Amino acid sequence: MGNIIPDNIPDMAAPNKDLVGHKLLILIESDLPNGYQEHLHAKFPGLQVVHARLNPWKDTTALVPGVDWATVTVLLTGPRIPTIEEAPKMQLIQLQSAGANYILDKPLFKDTKIPFCTANGVAGPPISEWVICTYLAYQHRIPQYLDNMRDGNWERGWGETTDVVSQRVGILGYGSIGRQIARVATAMGMEVYAYTNRPRPTPESRRDHSYHPPGLGDPEGTLPTRWFSGTTAVELGEFLGSGLDLLVVAVPLTPETRGMLGTAQFKLLAAKKTYISNIGRGPTIVTEDLITALDEGWIRGAALDVTDPEPLPKYHPLWKKKDVIITPHVSGASNSYYKRLLAILDINLEKLSEGKTEFMNQVSRKRGY
Repeated sequence: MGNIIPDNIPDMAAPNKDLVGHKLLILIESDLPNGYQEHLHAKFPGLQVVHARLNPWKDTTALVPGVDWATVTVLLTGPRIPTIEEAPKMQLIQLQSAGANYILDKPLFKDTKIPFCTANGVAGPPISEWVICTYLAYQHRIPQYLDNMRDGNWERGWGETTDVVSQRVGILGYGSIGRQIARVATAMGMEVYAYTNRPRPTPESRRDHSYHPPGLGDPEGTLPTRWFSGTTAVELGEFLGSGLDLLVVAVPLTPETRGMLGTAQFKLLAAKKTYISNIGRGPTIVTEDLITALDEGWIRGAALDVTDPEPLPKYHPLWKKKDVIITPHVSGASNSYYKRLLAILDINLEKLSEGKTEFMNQVSRKRGY
């Protein structure tokens, strides 16, 4: 599969500067930024733009009132993905999220060559802030002091604070988000180790061509002092056993990354009692093994913006674990999110108008992200 293309999809390799004959459907519940549609009309006079106020995350099969899918060529959406039959002219899909795991079994992805592009990099700034914020909260015992404040208890306890200067952060998954985390961590005096599934032995191989907000991240890949890579347990173990103070889990969810951190991996962190921060996807970590690692003291604590299961049930034991900070998948939330997302869409519309066949943040059908 993956080679079936609807018969009446136009030739994407033909330049079409004004995008004449194209229709962009934007599925966003909120208002578009002021002047955005006018901006698109000025840049691509032939492009028809339709904004449907629908949340594509709430109902992935919802009808879109007043929209004829058969005429849509470009789509901005979340998990609401049309069928091949519904959207025979589709040429480009821009996702609202950095993760693409929810499209992998969709026929429009599996059985066509239509480019799907993610929002990778859009949430780098707020997620990096969340990672550093929660780690510093742990280091400075902010949760304990907040409890004391509620009780009106002035207590200077728990010993001295260990600041993060010269501490080592290992970033498991060195994409756009991981690179912004590295930038912030480096500015605080931390040492960065990176891990990717493919080797990056040369300066060119360490460059990242996905989206970065201007002036942010590590597009050239120069911040890590060591770079690990591989797909085997042994290769991952070498990285985990490298003396990490903080481990940031930032890999996408794929069949290969599901359950990649379990008992064996947590034991490798025990020597340094590494603190874990998960901003990727919950199922990357085996939850029961994480609880064991906390109970056994193999790790110092954890900050979890994603969990498995998700939402985390009210009486789940993770809620009560000492030295755990849990937030409900909000680390990427920012009032600049859609501004950056639409910047990626602009780049990809430009590529489409030029007849390009490679797009910014394009999902690899082989890798699944």
